Amino acid sequence: MKRRVLPVLALLIISCNFETKKISSEEVLEQESKSLNWKEVDEYPAFEECQQETELTAARNCFETAVANNVYAYLEKQQPVVSKSIDDTIYIYLEITKKGKPEIDSISAIDSTVTNQLPKIENWLRESIDSLPKIYPASKRGIPVSTAFKMPIVIKAE
Repeated sequence: MKRRVLPVLALLIISCNFETKKISSEEVLEQESKSLNWKEVDEYPAFEECQQETELTAARNCFETAVANNVYAYLEKQQPVVSKSIDDTIYIYLEITKKGKPEIDSISAIDSTVTNQLPKIENWLRESIDSLPKIYPASKRGIPVSTAFKMPIVIKAE
């Protein structure tokens, strides 16, 4: 009986052909990169007061609100004087670098009424962004990444 089992076991072991394929780290990285959604981040950029937000939408809202509040506070300090009422929206295209530095990519075309009444508005907007407190950059898989935002700034003056 022992002699019959041994050839059968040997046949089973020989017939099981396990194939393994060695995958290079470059191939793993390429496959992983294809599966990631690079348009979304795991964590949004954050100011100190927004770091406790864990839900993405709440973290984004906290960040955008803090930027807007800082810009409006800076503009109020300039104490602009206008002769006509203004009600316009300017869009700032803002990038937060992977080092947490805020940079204005561009500012939407500013209406001539606004530029006539507030000729320094673009400088004030740039200075307000430069004066933002420390920003912790966004991250994807724990790695800091750059992010871009389109921020509306409502200009109302009477």
